[in-house]
Amino acid sequence: MSRFLNDVPRWILIAFWIAGNIGMFVYAYLKYKNGIEYYYLRVLIGDALCWARASAACLNLNCMLILIPVCRNLLSFLRGSLKLGCTKTIRRQLDKHITFHRYIAYMICLHTVIHIGAHVFNVERMFVAHEGISLTSPDKVKELQSALSILDDRSTAQTYVNPVRDSSESPSLFALKSLAGVSGIIVTLALILMVSSSTEVIRRSYFEVFWFTHHLFAIFFIGICIHGLQGIVRSQTNIDVHDPEFCHDKPDQWNQIPECPIPQFAGSSPGTWQWVIGPMALYFLERCIRFFRSQQKVIITKVVKHPSNVFELQMKKKGFKMGPGQYIFLHCPKLSYFEWHPFTLTSAPDDDYFSVHIRRVGNWTNDLAKACHVDEVEFKETWKQPRVAVDGPFGTATEDIFSYEVDIFVAAGIGVTPFASVLKHIWYAKHTTNAADMKLKKVYFFWICPDMHAFEWLHDLLKYYDRQMAETGSTDFLKYFVYLTRGWDRNLAKAIVLHDEEIYDPITGLHQKTHYGRPNWDQIMPSIAKDHPRTKIGVFFCGPKVLSSTLHKACNQHSIAGDTVFYYNKENF
Repeated sequence: MSRFLNDVPRWILIAFWIAGNIGMFVYAYLKYKNGIEYYYLRVLIGDALCWARASAACLNLNCMLILIPVCRNLLSFLRGSLKLGCTKTIRRQLDKHITFHRYIAYMICLHTVIHIGAHVFNVERMFVAHEGISLTSPDKVKELQSALSILDDRSTAQTYVNPVRDSSESPSLFALKSLAGVSGIIVTLALILMVSSSTEVIRRSYFEVFWFTHHLFAIFFIGICIHGLQGIVRSQTNIDVHDPEFCHDKPDQWNQIPECPIPQFAGSSPGTWQWVIGPMALYFLERCIRFFRSQQKVIITKVVKHPSNVFELQMKKKGFKMGPGQYIFLHCPKLSYFEWHPFTLTSAPDDDYFSVHIRRVGNWTNDLAKACHVDEVEFKETWKQPRVAVDGPFGTATEDIFSYEVDIFVAAGIGVTPFASVLKHIWYAKHTTNAADMKLKKVYFFWICPDMHAFEWLHDLLKYYDRQMAETGSTDFLKYFVYLTRGWDRNLAKAIVLHDEEIYDPITGLHQKTHYGRPNWDQIMPSIAKDHPRTKIGVFFCGPKVLSSTLHKACNQHSIAGDTVFYYNKENF
């Protein structure tokens, strides 16, 4: 049951996409394999023509699709619209937009390899045909290839089919002199740089490299649009008066018998632009919205330095509205005119400001901390803070937190940031006049940290919940579990044992005790399922991929059809 809910919708979507690629490939392959207008071109270069054109058709399809998953404003609009009449299962597929973007990029790489490989054979065979050399074909085929290759457009009665006009030059020089060759090389280099700089290591350690190289997409799309302008692939235009299946064995009689006039050819008109113009327009609109937002005034009202190299920016912007756990893109022109970096909002929609917590892990975040005077003791007035721009907010899976009776939040390290916002918003909603109508009745919060210092900046919020739950008598509404995976020694272990009987945890100072090691989901999930029979439970995760995979499998494994079901949701941005 849960496997169907968590995985199968994504598999169905991917299956439709793969089927579309297969269908497009087969259709184009058969078109160029059997199309009579390409008969003479196939004589020259064989089946490599079919492979090149079929892969080109799939490239058109995927280049059309690849921009849509990164149109974040469009996706946020769709997420909001789908709430009106669609199930959570359909909406949750929008959370996979970056994953789908990667899949499409991999498919583009695959078809690019096929396309380039096929055209390498095509160019070589065009030169061979021009020279009248054939090691495998009978003499009649060699004669036909030679007759086709000497056709030219110097006379109004002839048009060429073999684009190689000078057989004395090298194939490499021919490629470099043609628009298709030059644009193809540029497009391929841009694709290699974009894909290679998108690896996890580059994005995490050298975000600026990823950011700038990914903007080569503009060159990529211009290149693919002009790639076919030269019309190197040429089809016969007079098949109504010159039947190639009848005339192919009579090249010496062309233009001498009425049935076989000189065959006429014309280059195929470029069609890639027709595929990509719509998504390009959508993305252009996306960037226009970003530019408009970048001109709107954002005021940094407060800067707070937290432990563990984390600092908080509290900001205000006219008309800014957010949902729980959403994220924004932050831009500081003083540091870079082009760079926008994503950060999860840690404030609640009910606050009179919006905030982000930023960990200083790279050049940009360290430079931003310096620009905001984070390390200075004296408070700096608002007018002394750098100008920043904000794009967003954008929706995430956490928008569905109130759609379940029970929520499980799992955060690893700094992945706790979206849940700071979510917990604030839930607590506010529970204590409003509409609390009785709230579907959500129970929240479990698991925070997995690599060292005890990572706990510190969230202490105040969790301590606040400790006090509020005690005062309001709602201690059962929120249960949180802090896991320390490393960072303790023998002395600390002794201190933990000595203070184990105390009310508050000796490490965090919280009412609920810290656990040491990693959570055992095979024990936790059945226990929660037992406490909440016949319940739909939303599991929301933000953290590394390895833990995500483990938690995803646990949700599938411990769901029971017709009983308790765990719906897995992962933060992606």
